[in-house]
Amino acid sequence: MDLILFLITAVIAITGAVAMLVSRNAVHSALFLLLNFAAISVMYLLLSAPFLFAIQLTVYAGAIMVLFLFVVMLLGAEKVEDAPDRIAWQQPLALLLGLALLVVSVVVGLGGATTPPPDGEALAQFSDPRSLGALLFTDYLLPFEVTGFILLIAVVGVVVLNQRGRKI
Repeated sequence: MDLILFLITAVIAITGAVAMLVSRNAVHSALFLLLNFAAISVMYLLLSAPFLFAIQLTVYAGAIMVLFLFVVMLLGAEKVEDAPDRIAWQQPLALLLGLALLVVSVVVGLGGATTPPPDGEALAQFSDPRSLGALLFTDYLLPFEVTGFILLIAVVGVVVLNQRGRKI
């Protein structure tokens, strides 16, 4: 049962990633990225890591997507085009993948995953918020800070590039 749920979730994640790359509209691309983030969070549930599931949803699907959409709206890339979508399969595909992900999430959330969680110290590091935080702020502090700095530079760069194009 776990293998079937994993395969469904993996297909949804890969399809969402490919559709994100193929999409011509920036807002549609961001929504497909959101679908990908949600599928990856369900994979964390399949791995018996509910804390990482919650963090994936709140940080990536929540905060990072708000940042991406803010940048898209700031650049004016959300403007509606008069021409209809050239890729007519996007809307039905998005609805089908979203529904499939919802079904898998409900099955996993209601205990449909029958395999007991693995034991060991590696699992304890990723399921306990205290040990995960200690690991993040000791061994992985530099990558954590570099990621935050890169996001800050990206937002400042978008604002500067957008102001440069406007006449004051």
